[in-house]
Amino acid sequence: MWDGEAAWAALPVVLEGFGVTLVATVLGFGVAALLGLALALVGRAGPRWVAAPVNGAAAFVRSTPLLVQLFAAWVLVPGLDALALGVLVLGVHYATYLSEVYRTGIDAVPKGQWEACTALSLPRRRVWRAVVLPQAVRNVLPPLGNYAVSMFKETPLLSVITVHEMVHSASTFGSTHFAYLESFTLAAAVFLLASWPTSVLVRRLEARLAH
Repeated sequence: MWDGEAAWAALPVVLEGFGVTLVATVLGFGVAALLGLALALVGRAGPRWVAAPVNGAAAFVRSTPLLVQLFAAWVLVPGLDALALGVLVLGVHYATYLSEVYRTGIDAVPKGQWEACTALSLPRRRVWRAVVLPQAVRNVLPPLGNYAVSMFKETPLLSVITVHEMVHSASTFGSTHFAYLESFTLAAAVFLLASWPTSVLVRRLEARLAH
C-alpha cells in the first residue's frame, strides 16, 4: 500500500540524488560532445596512422557495455572520486557514438561548400572552423539531444561504482525505511518529468531544422 508519509520523507532524498544525476549528465555530455567532435575530426581529417588506431579504439568502446566499462575503470583507477570517474566513463562511452553523429553531419555539408573554399584558397583551419563545423553541428543538434536524454536515463548505472545518484538514493531510502514503492515511484516520476519535455523539445527542433 502507498504510504504518503514515507513518500514525503523520501522526496528530499530523491531530489538530492537527482542533483547528482543532473551533474553527471551535464558534465558527462560536455565531455562526450567535445571528445566526440575531436574523434570525428581525427577520423575525418587526421593522418591514417593516427585515424586508424583512434577509430579502432572507438569501435571497441562502442562494442562493450557501459556497465563493464564502469567496473573496469573502478578497478583500474581506484583513487579517483566516484562521481568524477563516472562522468569520465560516461563521456568517453558516449563520445564514440557522438563522433559518428558528427561525422554524418560533416559528410552532409554540400560538396559545393568544399569546392568554394578551395576556389577561394581558404586556409584549412578556417574552412573547418568557419564553414564546415557550423553547418555540421546545426545538422546534428537533434541527434545530440537524443543522446543527452539517453545518457540521463543511463546514469543509474553509476550506482555500481557507489555514486549516490537518484536511483541509488531511492534504493538506500527504500532499504532503510522499507518504502521501496514510494521511493522508486518518486524516482521514476522525476525521470519522466525531466526527460519527457526534453524529448519533446528535441523533436520540435528536428522538425524545425528539417524545413
